Amino acid sequence: MVTSREEQVRNVTNEIWAMANELRGNMDASEYRNYILGFMFYRYLSEHQEKYIADQELVEVEDDESINDAYRTIPGDEVNDYLEDISSTLGYAIAPEDTWATITQKVAESTIAPSDFQQMFDHFNENAKLNPNSERDFRGIFDDVNLGNSRLGNNTTSRAKSLTKIVELVDHFTYQDEEGHDILGDVYEYLIAEFAGNSGKKAGEFYTPHQVSKVLAKLVTIEMNNDKDFSVYDPAMGSGSLLLTVDGEVEKKNSNKTVNFYGQELNTTTYNLARMNLMMHDVEYQNMTLKNADSLEMDWPDGPDSQGIDHPRMFNAVVENPPYSAHWDNNENKLKDPRFKPYGALAPKTKADYSFLLHGLYHLKSDGTMAIILPHGVLFRGAKEGKIRQALIEKNQLDAVIGMPANLFYNTSIPTVILVLKKKRERKDILFIDASKNFEKGKNQNTLRDEDIDKIIKAYSERKDIDKFAHVATLDEIEENDFNLNIPRYVDTFEEEPPVDIKKVSQELQDINKKIKETESEFLSMVDELQVTDESKDIIEAIKEAFK
Repeated sequence: MVTSREEQVRNVTNEIWAMANELRGNMDASEYRNYILGFMFYRYLSEHQEKYIADQELVEVEDDESINDAYRTIPGDEVNDYLEDISSTLGYAIAPEDTWATITQKVAESTIAPSDFQQMFDHFNENAKLNPNSERDFRGIFDDVNLGNSRLGNNTTSRAKSLTKIVELVDHFTYQDEEGHDILGDVYEYLIAEFAGNSGKKAGEFYTPHQVSKVLAKLVTIEMNNDKDFSVYDPAMGSGSLLLTVDGEVEKKNSNKTVNFYGQELNTTTYNLARMNLMMHDVEYQNMTLKNADSLEMDWPDGPDSQGIDHPRMFNAVVENPPYSAHWDNNENKLKDPRFKPYGALAPKTKADYSFLLHGLYHLKSDGTMAIILPHGVLFRGAKEGKIRQALIEKNQLDAVIGMPANLFYNTSIPTVILVLKKKRERKDILFIDASKNFEKGKNQNTLRDEDIDKIIKAYSERKDIDKFAHVATLDEIEENDFNLNIPRYVDTFEEEPPVDIKKVSQELQDINKKIKETESEFLSMVDELQVTDESKDIIEAIKEAFK
């Protein structure tokens, strides 16, 4: 049943989406996304700061005066002290003249200048330097809000008018549910999904459909340990939605755990989107470590030990939805890389699937769980991929193979497979699940229902044979199949045709032949009644001959 909160989130999202489509004109949805989401995030940061100022009573508020009004009356020579105080706690600071409340007031009074928009982002970047510990989390986060984009307008004034409309749109809603809880983060997440749905193949660069994310998140949190902290890593994090879904599953199981987020993303725009997304969901900058880089070329994250020597960080959970069959530099020198060396081969230059898998597995704790979604080819392709696959199986690190339905993603219609891996397993088997037929068919894209997800997780947890759905295969059985993991080799989904009732079919044929003869007789009677002319005589005779 849809809760009032979920319903309100959807309603607000739908309204914003409809209004945004009217405003963006001929601008591509994936481009306009940066403006809507960027300004939403700026509003979030500003209002978050305003709450901090109120809670800490940093300013004296007179009667009929708002927190922002009081903040704006701070003497100029004291502003830096306030900014440093705010930054030391929040990790960022927004000057009085740049707050969201100040900007919207100028918009309402039609006193905003085109330079005000550039100034607020420039000042934000400058103030990010105030806290060295958080500078990397905030600096440059608004760089993709291109204020000089000609699609906004042909001159400074027209572009400022377009930006003003975006401010009015973002400011139009209260972003609170009926109980007063903030829903801005949820609206933000829904908008990311909307933009993904309208970005075609580009969507695959930054968004994993939420229902797919839920499957991965549930798989890696089933066997959580009792430690106070829980760390999760996504080396191809996109917008960070998969990391947040893991956080939601941890919260359900143990709300006292502190989740530490690690992620890396090659695309700078998407990296900025991930930073915003996590913070919009109240993730503190101290609990997230994100990087804009190529995971396959730069082994990260790592950290120095007591002697200053870097060692790889290990995580309780690793989740990945990497770009499928991507190209990468498989220079032979990478065989010395500790991520790939134990498996005796490098993934092909045109198919980096196993490179992403081995990178993630390398950073998994010995008692952790990894879930990665990849194309089916990783199950049966030979050559170097076959060698890596065999090594994974012989090292007993592959825990489960889960076949997913086709057309779940925005950027590809192919069916995919989830591989679940663990570094140390006591079991000597691999679970195969064929979930490819469990989904709700959509017009443009198929979706997983809650019952489909529950069926997968239940089968994974119980780990037993289920007719037409799951099979626990021994390692000997897999070796007999030459380490080919193609799911139909292990899960028989063949449906026998029902037995044919010969007597019934014979009777149906007799009835059909009887009907044909009756129809022929009626037709010939009609022919006999036709007026015969010299021109039609031959034709009528030919028709009668054909029915003999």
